[in-house]
Amino acid sequence: MQRSLVLFLAPVMLISSPLIAQNANPVPSADGPRVYITDSNSWSVRGGAGGANGVFAASSSGGAQPQTAEIIKTFGQRCPQVTVNNRLDVSNYVVELDHEGGKSLLAHKDKIAVFVQKTGDSIFSKSTLSVGGSVQDACAAILSHWSEHAAELRAAQSMATSTTAAPVAAQTISIAVDASVPNCDIEVDGSFVGSTPSTVSLAPGKHDVVVKKSGYQDWKRGMTVTGGSVHVNADMAKL
Repeated sequence: MQRSLVLFLAPVMLISSPLIAQNANPVPSADGPRVYITDSNSWSVRGGAGGANGVFAASSSGGAQPQTAEIIKTFGQRCPQVTVNNRLDVSNYVVELDHEGGKSLLAHKDKIAVFVQKTGDSIFSKSTLSVGGSVQDACAAILSHWSEHAAELRAAQSMATSTTAAPVAAQTISIAVDASVPNCDIEVDGSFVGSTPSTVSLAPGKHDVVVKKSGYQDWKRGMTVTGGSVHVNADMAKL
């Protein structure tokens, strides 16, 4: 007698794990908050003293060590929703953190403060036991404030960027004006600009130059200046 083998295959359902979404790092948004990290130092001071046989000895060492790069790196790890910017004028928030070193793990404090760049108002200040904790607390304060004030901060930053743009310097050309007799008046386009000999600055283009002196005929020239060095010598004729 033959036996038939029947295989029952249970349906397999693909369920996406929530851990994947939770572990995904958010990407900084181009429209998100921009943060400027001030130059911060880690302060560490050590000292010692002692003596023997009537001889006293002491030593000390330490000081401020740069901490800014470490804070920036920690912001990238703990607060990826913001963009750290190295230009104060185009940032929305300013973060200042002082790391206190030279003490035991539970004795030192990290003091952190967050300010609105445009107004200078403080929105957060706290002391924690680690740089990572300080950054996480500052990040939460920044994101909370940004969610309520993003529109006005963007508008204020846009206005500041447009008004602080460096003006383009107008090009000028120097014209040296002299005459056959001294102390003649120089007029350019009908305006007095000095006495001979003088050097005047003119914008590129067409100009009318007149040299005058009592008892002499006016010397007039129309010229177009485009660049280079220009020297004008008026030959004054007596009336």
